[in-house]
Amino acid sequence: MCFNVSITKKADQLEELFNAKFVEPERFQPIYHVSAFSKPHLPVISNDQPDNIRFFQWGLIPYWTKDQEKAEKIRFQTGNARAETIFDKPSFRMPIHKRRCLILIDGFYEWQEFRGKKYPHYIHLTDKRPFALAGIWDHWSNPSHEMKDDKTITFSVITTTANPMMERIHNTKKRMPVILKKEDESTWLDDSLGNKDISELLRPYDDSEMKAHTVSKLISWKGVENNVPKAQKHFSYPELHTRDLFSY
Repeated sequence: MCFNVSITKKADQLEELFNAKFVEPERFQPIYHVSAFSKPHLPVISNDQPDNIRFFQWGLIPYWTKDQEKAEKIRFQTGNARAETIFDKPSFRMPIHKRRCLILIDGFYEWQEFRGKKYPHYIHLTDKRPFALAGIWDHWSNPSHEMKDDKTITFSVITTTANPMMERIHNTKKRMPVILKKEDESTWLDDSLGNKDISELLRPYDDSEMKAHTVSKLISWKGVENNVPKAQKHFSYPELHTRDLFSY
């Protein structure tokens, strides 16, 4: 699972790292924490425009969705796409073959369950650089709109089985987003990939290159601004430190 992320680096840093340019650089603002359920727009590089960084909205709406009501319903079910079933699900069958993308972030949040309570963690790469999640995208036109070229472009984050570190953190469902290796980013956008090639890229990331720490439950509070630097700061829970299982 992956429904909460951050991207705090500057626009020019992302452009340099991913060798692409923002189409609308003025729209980019640092995000310390955001939830998929707020339908945010995130920086994305898609296979049809690999030299551009654009803003797509989280929660994939398949192109065949009939109306606005169905679109709003389905997008809350498509924030993530499981690697194991992505070739079979109606919402994902076409995008996984023809509409793949890189979702640019520098960290994500996940919850650990311990004695009936859940504790949020912030996870990032050891060098704290931005990285790309494997994603799929689609565009949808609302049939009720007069402007048929007015398309909503949305995406879904692909998830896979957890690596050992993420198994300890996301210890209920044991999932994690697919983090692409730097050398695999351009390959992911290659339109010629077959099912086997795609599946080979949907593997758990090496946890020796990842770090995590507990953060405040602020990010779970409703009605409180949690897109703030404090969201990423270490917050100690003494009850978690009593077992070696939670040391990483």
